[in-house]
Amino acid sequence: MASRPVQISLDQDLLRRIAADPEARHHGRSAFIRSAVRLYLKAKERHDIDRAIRRAYSGKADELLEEAEALIEVQE
Repeated sequence: MASRPVQISLDQDLLRRIAADPEARHHGRSAFIRSAVRLYLKAKERHDIDRAIRRAYSGKADELLEEAEALIEVQE
């Protein structure tokens, strides 16, 4: 996929921390920032999925326990 230049603003401290990072030194700041954004978006997606699962199963602990007990009983 082709990359497109994007202008962003970073405070001096953050820019200094990026410049000091070994990955940024080895692969460059752009690659480092792309990697960081990918990691952030993946973590955000996981968080959103976890939240959706919690919402879907909230208040259903008793039902889930009964279902698990029934499955265990069948296996015995």
